[in-house]
Amino acid sequence: MNPTIPCLPCLPDRQAAGRKHIEEAKRYLSNARDILKSKAGNGTPGFYSDKKYVKMACHTAWCGVLEALDGIAPPLPKRKRKSVEYYHDFLAKRNRKILHYFVAAYQHLHLWGGYDGNLYKKTTKAGFELAENVINWCEKN
Repeated sequence: MNPTIPCLPCLPDRQAAGRKHIEEAKRYLSNARDILKSKAGNGTPGFYSDKKYVKMACHTAWCGVLEALDGIAPPLPKRKRKSVEYYHDFLAKRNRKILHYFVAAYQHLHLWGGYDGNLYKKTTKAGFELAENVINWCEKN
């Protein structure tokens, strides 16, 4: 047995693993903000100019939300993929207020930002604020 690879009883506890998910989620959000600042450009006042980078940034921020939730949601059996409904059901049982933030973040970041590439800055800003709320809640739980 390789002494540098920890055995199962030596693996970090669930809280340490959860902290790693939160750190990663915050890194995703930071990267998404950097994409918007450096590449999305400024179009007419209140709008971005490049849809490609808005989509990229919103998708990155959405992945940060899912990463944070992965740190506290129970794992699924092998070969099963988590869906939006899985996270929705999990949050419906834990906290209805955060569920509303999650659903709104899904709409702002994943649908309007990630798929549609909505160039309106207030839509993207609202999505990022919702993502922060979900990530901060995950950090406390």
